[in-house]
Amino acid sequence: MPARTDSPLQVAIIGAGLGGLAAAVSLRRQGHSVTVYERYDFAGEVGASLSAASNGSRFLEEWGVDVEGAKPVILKQLIMHNWSNGEVQSTYPLGDYKSKFGTDYNNFHRIDIHKQLLKSAFEEAGAGPKCELKVNFKAIDVDPDNGTIKFENGEESTANIIVAADGIRSLTRNMIGIIPEFEMSSSCCYRCIIGSDKLRSLGLDDYISNEAIEFWGGFGINKIVMSPCSNGDVVSCYCFYPASHNNVRDDGWSIAASPQQLVDTFPDLDPRMKTLMLNAEDIKMWRLYKHQPYPYWVKGKSTTLADLRTAHPMMPDQSQGSCMAFEDAGALGLVFNTSFRENYSAVEGLRIYERLRKERATRVQEASFRARENLNERIGWSSSADRPGKLTIEEVCGYNMRDHLAKLVADMTA
Repeated sequence: MPARTDSPLQVAIIGAGLGGLAAAVSLRRQGHSVTVYERYDFAGEVGASLSAASNGSRFLEEWGVDVEGAKPVILKQLIMHNWSNGEVQSTYPLGDYKSKFGTDYNNFHRIDIHKQLLKSAFEEAGAGPKCELKVNFKAIDVDPDNGTIKFENGEESTANIIVAADGIRSLTRNMIGIIPEFEMSSSCCYRCIIGSDKLRSLGLDDYISNEAIEFWGGFGINKIVMSPCSNGDVVSCYCFYPASHNNVRDDGWSIAASPQQLVDTFPDLDPRMKTLMLNAEDIKMWRLYKHQPYPYWVKGKSTTLADLRTAHPMMPDQSQGSCMAFEDAGALGLVFNTSFRENYSAVEGLRIYERLRKERATRVQEASFRARENLNERIGWSSSADRPGKLTIEEVCGYNMRDHLAKLVADMTA
């Protein structure tokens, strides 16, 4: 059995996306020596908005990430519009998340929160030795038993823990023996953004000021999801449509599209939303896949972690992808804190991490599949009163990971 120690761990994180950086910050705060390896010449994050409800945002606050610097919009309601004319059909006040769950429901632009995680990982401020970033380090072989990594540039590295956070097309995941089972979804998605100044000039001011996630459709494949981010300077849209419409098969989420292509996909949509689409920027198509839960996450000294889509790829329809990544990262920090690592080896700790995370993340993953074509399954609209077993806001945001970990440890030592 590997020796137990309270010495700082050498941690290798493969992938510098949101999940990888979150894990780097979480483990840095516990005093570990963290190196992040990025396969590309690091250019930063791309994309549109992401929601971080209380269960994700609380870890950002605990790590000392500059949440205000990431320019969030605090979400306060869900709004349902009529598909064809845009009239408001129903409104669901989210209430005060901070008073209910301890942390606000933040909506970030992906680029803004990525920048703040970069600062928290690699700059001097905050507890723990600053992490090291190595770019153009593409992993080509991982030995999970010995904790070694070989890179395409000829370099090698050894670590006590290897964390695979390299995205939906993760190479590392395959190297530790996890072979994904997945199929193409019946859906594809456009994502786009538009600036608040442009919206004002178009007479769409209300889309900026509602502090809401707003929906068109959602009962069937077609669905538009809109929300403000970046201090309200940007509005982001995710527009779901039948995959059969254009038979996109490329595996990625950055396939360029034109405003007219976007509008033509939804001929009977609310005219005001069409006006937004015709003036949108950074329009990209995104092919969606349905992944089955993986049989395991951990092998030897290596583990997967959600870089939104590595350990437990899920549909975006619960707005929980980033939160699950932040929870995964938070779990690593809790498992490998000072008092814990005095009693368990790194390998044993990774097994506990999997036990702590896998069941909960799989439940959210499965609920996201159901919500893809049924808005009644989405947390916020969902209620355990109409069908027992539904995922609810209280279950997601009221979750106490520390209590969960304490129970796991107590059960193991009983």
